[in-house]
Amino acid sequence: MTAFGDLSMKSDDVLRVELIEFKRQHHDLDVAIQALEERGARDALTIKRLKQQKLRLKDRITWIEDRLTPDIIA
Repeated sequence: MTAFGDLSMKSDDVLRVELIEFKRQHHDLDVAIQALEERGARDALTIKRLKQQKLRLKDRITWIEDRLTPDIIA
């Protein structure tokens, strides 16, 4: 079973919608992290958790993009 087993059974149309949402969430986390860092937030644990969440989203985005991209044999 893959790390994203719940995604492997979904149709391409559903995955495309989820891809858009995951990219939006990834961007929102990026903005939040930048704001906290620029403000000099001293809560390093919160920033670390947000960055980890952002990485998990990036992994899901990459997995979906790979799934939606057809294999082309050159």
